Amino acid sequence: MKQLTKAEEEIMQILWDLKEANVASIIKKMPEPKPAYNTVSTIVRILENKEFVDHRQKGKGYIYFPVVEKETYSTQSMNQLVNNYFNGSFKSMLSFFMKKNDMSTKELEAILKEIGKKDA
Repeated sequence: MKQLTKAEEEIMQILWDLKEANVASIIKKMPEPKPAYNTVSTIVRILENKEFVDHRQKGKGYIYFPVVEKETYSTQSMNQLVNNYFNGSFKSMLSFFMKKNDMSTKELEAILKEIGKKDA
């Protein structure tokens, strides 16, 4: 799966939330200053070429929708992060974030409990 740029990810986040939208609806959900219509339209077409988005015709325009699930992309991105920066070690990644975020043992225990709930 291809990696997305920051701008592409921003548009994908909106499409994942909306499920489907035309370019104008995507722009409406974007923060100020809003990008130009042509800019967003171009990024959506790039997302189509990368096979993250597809479209259906509605009147004279198009409705775009994601074909890659958010969880699938998140998992792939996280794995890439771990592999590229932490030599494939989730333990190293967790240790890094604990130190950088000054995480307490209670917070770590809460995370481990949450993970335990998902395994049950």
